[in-house]
Amino acid sequence: MATQCAAQEGFEMSLGFRKAIQERIAQLESDATRDEAQLDRLNDIDHIRRQMRLVAVQRAEALRLRIFLDRADAGISRPLVKS
Repeated sequence: MATQCAAQEGFEMSLGFRKAIQERIAQLESDATRDEAQLDRLNDIDHIRRQMRLVAVQRAEALRLRIFLDRADAGISRPLVKS
């Protein structure tokens, strides 16, 4: 809901904040890849299930942040003052 409002209002994001979000996306994706690689080492089905859930959540959060950035970019391209 907040991402929809932010894009509609056309707010500007600082470069530092944008960089922090991009770094978080990269970290989440890296962690998901590493955690997925660990699946081969797990034997217990419950551990495998939890590990798969962890990977799914990491990727979902990375996607959510990417969508947030995309919507913020779309909001900035519009004029902030209506004539």
